[in-house]
Amino acid sequence: MITFFTCIVLLVVGYLTYSKVVERVFGPDDRETPAISMNDGADYVPMKGWRIFLIQLLNIAGLGPITGAIMGAMFGPVVYLWIVLGTIFAGGVHDFMSGMLSMRNRGGSISEITGKYLGTGMLQVMRVFSIVLLVMVGTVFSVGSAGLLAMLTPETLNTNFWLIVTLIYFFIATFVPVDKVIGKIYPLFGVCLIIMALGVGIVLPLCGDYNMPELWNNFTNLEPTGKPIWPYMFITVACGAISGFHATQSPMMARCCTSERQGRRVFYGAMVAEGVIAMVWAAAGVSFYNGTGGLQAAIAEFGSTNTVVYDVCTKLLGPVGGVLAMIGVIACPITSGDTAFRSARLTLADWFKMEQTTYKSRLLLTVPLLAAGAIIGQFDYSVIWRYFSWSNQTLAMIALWAAAMYLAQQKKNYWICAVPATFMSAVSMTYFMVSGECLGLLWTPLNIPMSVYYPIGLVVGLVLAALFLGIFLKKARQYTAAL
Repeated sequence: MITFFTCIVLLVVGYLTYSKVVERVFGPDDRETPAISMNDGADYVPMKGWRIFLIQLLNIAGLGPITGAIMGAMFGPVVYLWIVLGTIFAGGVHDFMSGMLSMRNRGGSISEITGKYLGTGMLQVMRVFSIVLLVMVGTVFSVGSAGLLAMLTPETLNTNFWLIVTLIYFFIATFVPVDKVIGKIYPLFGVCLIIMALGVGIVLPLCGDYNMPELWNNFTNLEPTGKPIWPYMFITVACGAISGFHATQSPMMARCCTSERQGRRVFYGAMVAEGVIAMVWAAAGVSFYNGTGGLQAAIAEFGSTNTVVYDVCTKLLGPVGGVLAMIGVIACPITSGDTAFRSARLTLADWFKMEQTTYKSRLLLTVPLLAAGAIIGQFDYSVIWRYFSWSNQTLAMIALWAAAMYLAQQKKNYWICAVPATFMSAVSMTYFMVSGECLGLLWTPLNIPMSVYYPIGLVVGLVLAALFLGIFLKKARQYTAAL
């Protein structure tokens, strides 16, 4: 219990202190924002700061800080360290820089921003990469929310029924003006999300029925199958510490901010709030089923982490409280899935220079995106999640490198981005080398044991991360020397 509350306090202190350091390095000013200079009544729409914060929080708080945190809890209380340190020094910086750079570049999508600071080659890579990621995110969250809704309704309203309903809502939210649906219903969803986090976060440590292990007594890998912490835990938790998906969402709210000085609260603040949500569910994961072995058995028995979420909510908060908490949990994937498809539309529009002021132009992009999501939704959910997790962290890596290069060009402290970018490069490249869905597809058929290929993958991942840092430093110094 002491570890849990300490981590919550550290997240709050991190926001109150380090976020100001990052803000000071970037240097927001009083220039006119795209919401004012490019107001089109559709995607560039000025909104009040509190509303933008709630929308940003719900945009980014999909199933990642819930499902990802529960899966990350399989490693034991050490996952708390990644959630806290990752949120403060990586995720918050990543989200803030993504939003502020978009605001400084006419509300451009992350692919266009990356292309500007890392070159045209990376621009094309990021365009394709971000579109694929966003469609996968929208699909994962639509299937996840449909499964959760099916648990609260009669058997006749099964997952397929709710998947259709969810996709219809996604269709509407993707192409109508941002303030007409998203801007109006997100505050209500935000209240439900807060109820969920407060309910589970307060009752779990105070009810006395569950043993909350302390970090100092469990500073080891407790993953039941022996899967190594590096890099698996850092990929599994995903949105609860840092997420490339957030870099695709922040530009949407950058198009609604009326002042650059809103950035710290909207972008960094929303990431810290998501870190708190992840801490709540990681604590539930390590505590509720009496250890990681019990958690593994519960997931196997229930068949999905969604059912684990339902079980935790109803047992901790009772039937009524459980339903309210579940509404908050359901709000997360729904309010991230719709904006995932919306962001995909905007990315395509930026790519092909298509105006988006009319319903016809927005429908031309919305229809094929939702159709692709409906098709992908028929595949195994767990497989989609694994590919989403790796691509998600890889996109975060690229976005951080782009932000670091911007700071280098401005002769500012680029290390606040270069250090987490290097770290995430090592995570992403190592995972690519050893995971079963990447190069592990080659190791397994060849009957090469993990004891052989894991050290190789680890070394290669670290070497590539060092290489990326070296390339960045060389280009950054060349650029600054030319000024």
